[in-house]
Amino acid sequence: MVTMTEAVPAVPAVPAQPAPRPLPARVAVPMAVAAGLTQLLAFPRYDLWWLAPVSVALLAAAVHRRRARTGAVLGLVAGLVFFGPLLEWTNLHTGSLPWVLLFVAESLFIALLGAAAAYASPLVDRHRWTWPLLTGVLWVGQEAARDRLPFGGFPWGRLAFSQGDSPALRFAAVGGAPLVTFVVAVVGGLLVTAAWRRWGAPTMLLAAGAVALAAVGLLVPVGGGDGQQPVRVAVIQGNVPRLGLDFNAQRRAVLENHVTGTVELAGRVTAGQAQQPDIVIWPENSSDVDPFLDPQAAAAISRAADSIKAPILIGAVLRGPGENQVRNAGVVWLPGQGPDESRMYIKQHPVPFAEYIPLRKVARMVSKQVDRVRSDFVAGDTPGVLDMGAATIGDVICFEVAYDGIVRETVTGGAGILAVQTNNATFDESEARQQLAMVRLRAVEHGRDALMASTVGVSAFVDPDGSVHQETGFNTPGVLLTEMTPRATRTLATQLGYWPEMVLSGFAVAALVAAAVIRRRRPGSPQGSVDAAPSAAGAPTTSTAEAR
Repeated sequence: MVTMTEAVPAVPAVPAQPAPRPLPARVAVPMAVAAGLTQLLAFPRYDLWWLAPVSVALLAAAVHRRRARTGAVLGLVAGLVFFGPLLEWTNLHTGSLPWVLLFVAESLFIALLGAAAAYASPLVDRHRWTWPLLTGVLWVGQEAARDRLPFGGFPWGRLAFSQGDSPALRFAAVGGAPLVTFVVAVVGGLLVTAAWRRWGAPTMLLAAGAVALAAVGLLVPVGGGDGQQPVRVAVIQGNVPRLGLDFNAQRRAVLENHVTGTVELAGRVTAGQAQQPDIVIWPENSSDVDPFLDPQAAAAISRAADSIKAPILIGAVLRGPGENQVRNAGVVWLPGQGPDESRMYIKQHPVPFAEYIPLRKVARMVSKQVDRVRSDFVAGDTPGVLDMGAATIGDVICFEVAYDGIVRETVTGGAGILAVQTNNATFDESEARQQLAMVRLRAVEHGRDALMASTVGVSAFVDPDGSVHQETGFNTPGVLLTEMTPRATRTLATQLGYWPEMVLSGFAVAALVAAAVIRRRRPGSPQGSVDAAPSAAGAPTTSTAEAR
């Protein structure tokens, strides 16, 4: 018997959809370069703050769906383009090698950011709404690491420090610099999400989200609230005989410049041409002759204090405590009495490879320039909270203004006014203006009147809303005088302290863990993408070699 078998029609095979690809390398590399360039233009001296989120968006798009190591390379490219010119002032008097080592080291953190963003791409592809938030927390996490590593970190070039004229600056009063960085990066994430071709998220809605963030920034209250009795504060910018590393070769001339500026102000007060100050601030390095060991230096400073009839916060380099050791100090000098050693601040964060040399023997193998630092600066261990009679000053010295905790501790310790003593004679005006941008953020962050006193400029007063007035020129003497209001109230940012940064960095770690889980479950594509159809993502399909 013959069994007839009914024929079953064949089901046509569904062709496998290729995994979505990243942007072509010929596009991604120029985008990484553009990311670094636009970030540079957001900072002083260019001050095109609105380019900061554009920079974030360009880098996010360039690394999306790439392997982590390729994302790291693109991040490194962006970092080199940004940090090289931003930190160019470090090579003016020390040669190129220290500058190159510094900006390459800083760029490695942007490389790490690029690798993390690339690795987290599957999370974005699965949950498209996460891209702005992911971008924000990864930027905060990157800056948190860079602010601490290595040798205590170097927080220069944080996104938050580019936002002096932006509505985003107001977020500093809520969550400090980390929250400002987060907001700027979220706006960048919104931009890249809206611009990514043929994504399902409505572009107009995402653009509205960016506008809404800016509007919220304008509504955040800033200012110190009710203050105490205003005090008159004078800043003396004495200038130096010449710029450069050897500016203090004529230390007595630098000291005499600041004495002369103070005595001249006293003469104007006597003549009725200026009001009597309650407090006088001199900059860092205004007395590199140790006045505790040199009677002539002490007599010159006393002459200035006696003539102005007000306490002077001087910037002094003090010998000791050990052999070949010095301290960078702010010392309160009283008229008719001299220095009050109980009112003295020692800089807590000396700059590695500039004020002290870690691993000196190894460093000397890299560059003989380390021998210029003959004596290592010793760090202090207490915040710069100085009672100057009319007001309590929160003193931070030079680069310390970039470190969140050092500034915050002066406010929680009772400081009613922030004073940044700095010496910009070894650098240039771009460095001074980058530093002034940090002072602006700190004023908003803590709701305090603030000032920057520089040997050569830029010196200025800053209000609690971040506005700047009586800004001096560079490489010129100057005397500033204004009323400042001490305040005791604390902003939410001051009260929260490190919590915003810790929470946002924690979310960054959680996002990377979530991406790892997705990658483990969906190991199919080289990029670990979870999107099935390239048309849903809109990125062009390229060869694997080009995509990577």
